[in-house]
Amino acid sequence: MAQRTWSSTVVEHHRLREDLAVVRLIGDVVPFQPGQYVDVSVPQNSRLLRRLSPALPPSQDGKMEFHVKTVPGGWVSGKIVKDTQPGDTWQILDPRGDLSVDVNGPPVVMIAGGTGLAPMRSIILDLAQSPNPPLVYLFFGGRTLRDLYAADMLWLLAHQFPWLQPIPVVEDLTDAGPPDEWFERLGVDIGFGEDHLVEGTLAEVVASYGAFTEHQVLVCGSAAMVRSTRDRLIATGTPAEIIAFDPY
Repeated sequence: MAQRTWSSTVVEHHRLREDLAVVRLIGDVVPFQPGQYVDVSVPQNSRLLRRLSPALPPSQDGKMEFHVKTVPGGWVSGKIVKDTQPGDTWQILDPRGDLSVDVNGPPVVMIAGGTGLAPMRSIILDLAQSPNPPLVYLFFGGRTLRDLYAADMLWLLAHQFPWLQPIPVVEDLTDAGPPDEWFERLGVDIGFGEDHLVEGTLAEVVASYGAFTEHQVLVCGSAAMVRSTRDRLIATGTPAEIIAFDPY
């Protein structure tokens, strides 16, 4: 069975870091579920596909948003971050993936490394349309403070949605990271103060809370991050069968 394809046009390319950009598009309505991912073909390198997760839930007007981070040695991600222009046409292929939340189920534990936050944000914004969403504990993290690229947005969402509790995690609070003109130019206040930040890897921090036995657990990030986090969760008593995961 041939894959279905939809077209979407870039309307905004917003560079957040040297290696990270937010791309917004509008076009065909793609029938994905919040938390799923798609393969995309971009004009800068149309023969190679890049797997990306929409950061917005489905909309009837065809709006889509992707968070793209340069992958070392990646042929496509670097082109998207540096060279994408409004007017570019992307081809979107069949949605896949199993990250999802039962709105009538138990509390949710989301664990997002880097741009693994994108599908979690899609799910959160979709849950916000429900009259009684479950509690959501969102652990999101990176190596340095600069990796918390969407912290300001999550700070605002937490004040808007009382059922959402974001927990920012940084591996080394003393490491400012390399110079980044895009970060310096934006001068964003992340919102979260020092008393909100937790130091350590996502796997270490999440495991320190003990076993999650009566929860819905979702993990998304790099393959190494997903593997280590899942292993630590299982080792501390979280049942493997309740952990939904999606490495990118």
